[in-house]
Amino acid sequence: MSKFYARGRLSIIAALTGLIASVGLLNSPTASAALPTPVSAATARTYLASLTVATEVRTGYSRDLFPHWITISGTCNTRETVLKRDGTNVVTSSACAATSGSWFSPYDGATWTAAADVDIDHMVPLAEAWDSGARNWTTAQRQAFANDLTRPQLIAVTDNVNQSKGDQDPAEWMPSVTSYRCTYVRAWVQVKYYYDLSVDSAEKSALTSYLSSC
Repeated sequence: MSKFYARGRLSIIAALTGLIASVGLLNSPTASAALPTPVSAATARTYLASLTVATEVRTGYSRDLFPHWITISGTCNTRETVLKRDGTNVVTSSACAATSGSWFSPYDGATWTAAADVDIDHMVPLAEAWDSGARNWTTAQRQAFANDLTRPQLIAVTDNVNQSKGDQDPAEWMPSVTSYRCTYVRAWVQVKYYYDLSVDSAEKSALTSYLSSC
């Protein structure tokens, strides 16, 4: 059995179980939960030490290879579920579109009152995952990764900040709010460890440095 399955247990049933468990967040009109709490800095350092260091391979990447924003419940998809989870006083239409509410972006400290100003960031970007091993996964495994509501992988943030991050790793991009960087790298390492993804040498050096300050 591969490490991916040993750690991830990414059967379709397990993936759906994790997604369905998050649907309860839709029921409260004042839900304001945030990113699932990442592992401690000490655990992240242990995880990081065990990750394979390898050169990234981009060949063949397409965002379409990671089916995302799948239906979670009723008319609500993954994006809408995260908007509800991460927002305050979120009101949705019968189509599950957020019609009002507010969203605090921990990357830059901005608060928004229009869902159109908010993107759902993949903590470990889809292209980065591809480069780090997801190119060898099945489509079902990539779908589970792209819609993971259980690990600290999806978070609502300012749209242009998410766009400026793009597919960069922590050696190339970090949140401008320095107090959030420890949370960010702990989450990054947890996701990479859970999915048995590799790190490149510059990425590992940057993560080691940031974690040493946590």
